[in-house]
Amino acid sequence: MDNQERTEKYAEELTLDDILNEDLYDILYKQPEEPEAEKPKPTPTRKAKQKNREEKRGWQSTLLTYLHDLVYLLAGLILVFLLLFRVVVVSGSSMNDTLLEGDYLLLLGNTFYQNPQYGDVIVVSKEGFRDGEPIVKRVIATEGQWIGIDFEMGIVYVGDTKDTLKPLEEGYTLTPTLRPEDFGEHTPENPLEVSQGCLFVMGDNREVSQDSRDDSIGLVDKREVLGKVFFLFYPGVDNNTQEKNFDRIGVVN
Repeated sequence: MDNQERTEKYAEELTLDDILNEDLYDILYKQPEEPEAEKPKPTPTRKAKQKNREEKRGWQSTLLTYLHDLVYLLAGLILVFLLLFRVVVVSGSSMNDTLLEGDYLLLLGNTFYQNPQYGDVIVVSKEGFRDGEPIVKRVIATEGQWIGIDFEMGIVYVGDTKDTLKPLEEGYTLTPTLRPEDFGEHTPENPLEVSQGCLFVMGDNREVSQDSRDDSIGLVDKREVLGKVFFLFYPGVDNNTQEKNFDRIGVVN
């Protein structure tokens, strides 16, 4: 029996349901589909490779440019900081309670601070006193002014002339000025004139401070001023509480 006869015989035996069965029809007559051939991956062209290289070089160049600019910016900031500011640590208790031992201070350097005024807290370095160790004091009188102290009452008098002395309101002092040191003869009746280019300075804790009352310091030449204290950025330990009070951080008056 040939193929045609077998197909016809098989077709005679099919029922109506079989004929209507689409899956069976597909089995008998539909040719199997050949699997789709996998498309080869495209290989990058020379132009694409060159574009990738240029993009990579562009990214690296941009990064190097940013790093270059950052280095110059940091160098500029450091230079400005060195010219404008200095950092000093308080040693001793001569400025209590305005400043405490161990306080870290930021100074406006003498490159730009050249005209000290009454009340300024400054840092001085005198070669003849403790080998130039920086000391922190307050400006009490400036060049051309007259100063006399009543050591019995602990009151400091300052005036622009010898006859116009007035008592200072020194709310910043911890103790009154009762210790004359080498300045005892300069009372309000016999005041001292502050020489040109010089300053008269004292600590706020007058009972323990070595300052312009002592001949070992005397009048301070403006050229010996390292700068003006204007900011306390890290506090020292309080002698009473033995703790650091971070609320003290801020501008120094």
